[in-house]
Amino acid sequence: MSETYPMILIADPKVLAIPVIDNQEALIDIRQKNTLVYGESPEIPNNTDYTKMRATVYQKIQQAQALLPAGLRFCLYEAYRSLTLQKMLFDNRFEKISAVHSQWSQEQLFLETIKMASPVVNLDGTKNIPPHVTGAAIDIYLIDAEGSAVDMGIHPKDWMQDLEGLLSLTESPQISKQAKQNRAIMSQVLTAVGFVNYPSEFWHWSYGDRYWAYHQNQPHALYGII
Repeated sequence: MSETYPMILIADPKVLAIPVIDNQEALIDIRQKNTLVYGESPEIPNNTDYTKMRATVYQKIQQAQALLPAGLRFCLYEAYRSLTLQKMLFDNRFEKISAVHSQWSQEQLFLETIKMASPVVNLDGTKNIPPHVTGAAIDIYLIDAEGSAVDMGIHPKDWMQDLEGLLSLTESPQISKQAKQNRAIMSQVLTAVGFVNYPSEFWHWSYGDRYWAYHQNQPHALYGII
């Protein structure tokens, strides 16, 4: 695969130490555009915000899509997410992990949960800034010319069922050769335009948040909570 990142968790103290200076960039709703495909509302019904993202994020995903091989396009699963929805997803994931690993400590459960869900409140009680609530993060996958999802090992909509998180890993050894190739294609074009991947979720890419700033050695993040 093109470029990978060490497994630095999304709420690692080194990431949380990155300052945020919001540049107040506007949100773009791709439903008002004709350049990107998007799926049905994820996670909850009547979610009217998931197609929104920061303007530069929108520009960069268009640039990345133009680099894809003929016959492939991106499909957006989710971009902007409210704090309320983020907390619900984290809590649901935490409960599922707790049921499987009832003997684990609260810290172990927390660290396992943040592999696939950013917290609203950190382990030390401080408030977090999850990437999706800033408009910086996108969850995407590839579709073919007919609009059908190509083999990527697991669809983003099934992430909550991947309790061990093994299929969702960008570098998962448990997926087919074709799925690995499709992930490599997606990773190559997104990395080329400046996005950063969260290695435990092949579909999660961001630009301008603290996770991006950490991996790109930027002095601060560009986007804060909307």
